[in-house]
Amino acid sequence: NEKGQQRMVLNGADVTDELRTPVMSDYASKVSALGPVREFLLEQQRELATRYDVVMDGRDIGTVVLPNASVKIFLTASAEVRAGRRLAEFRGKGDNVSTLESVLEDMKQRDARDSQRAVAPLKQADDAQLLDTSDLSIEEAVTAIKQIIKEKLA
Repeated sequence: NEKGQQRMVLNGADVTDELRTPVMSDYASKVSALGPVREFLLEQQRELATRYDVVMDGRDIGTVVLPNASVKIFLTASAEVRAGRRLAEFRGKGDNVSTLESVLEDMKQRDARDSQRAVAPLKQADDAQLLDTSDLSIEEAVTAIKQIIKEKLA
């Protein structure tokens, strides 16, 4: 945890910045569709949720991983808005090569692949609250999420 930000360390090396690149996003989408990978991760995620109060995000958390979760939020935004946000993240990390068009195309391909995969496809759980953040600032999105949680746990 560095300055309130989660960091990922692999074999002693901080790999956090490498995880949010277009290449890694593409790999994650492809690898996550593999049955043995899904089975292993499913067990790990459920174990964490059994032992701790957790907030999890992922494309199948509410439908497959934790179908009985107390609060489910299907957080979304238009592909164009998400691509703009991701590009800004890349720029903040010094990536001046990616373009909005390339990030948008990668995002659309991943969305299609994840939505159409046979195992645990991306979809909103029937009992999940939809929250479209396309027109919200980060502060507004956090406020909306807190309100949903408050209402669900009341």
